[in-house]
Amino acid sequence: MITIRDAVIEDLPALLEIYNYAIENLTATFDLQQQTLEERKNWFDSHGGKYPLIIAEEDGNVIGYSSLSPYNKKSAYSTTVEISIYIAPNQQGKGIGSKLMTEILSLASQLNYHAIIAGITGGNEVSVQLHKKFGFKLAGSLKEVGFKFGEWQDVHYYQLIVGK
Repeated sequence: MITIRDAVIEDLPALLEIYNYAIENLTATFDLQQQTLEERKNWFDSHGGKYPLIIAEEDGNVIGYSSLSPYNKKSAYSTTVEISIYIAPNQQGKGIGSKLMTEILSLASQLNYHAIIAGITGGNEVSVQLHKKFGFKLAGSLKEVGFKFGEWQDVHYYQLIVGK
């Protein structure tokens, strides 16, 4: 059975493994070098409370995670957040993203956020379909803004308005 819960520090090695896989194999992140546990701890410490970090767990193993992060540090953006979802490579296609999305959107609503932004690299149709399933709409695209795996990458921004 899959459980969704708040991340705790003991989850950090598994979160790092999932993220480093994405760095090495996917365009889902534009980081180019694997992160260390210490670097990822700084990211972990920036979450909690107003910026939730949740995990999907099965049989005691972290199999995915989602977070909300500040979209922009300027005060007028305080009710807008950026969403991230990462799934372990051997767990993709099992509905874990939908479970995480359901919970993180519920948390966003409880925290009175107004808008959620998702930056999705061109070609990541699985992520596009997941976000569209939950009502995200294409807000705009930036062409050739990242260079990874020897190619220029586009980023498409999807937006969901969750509050009035």
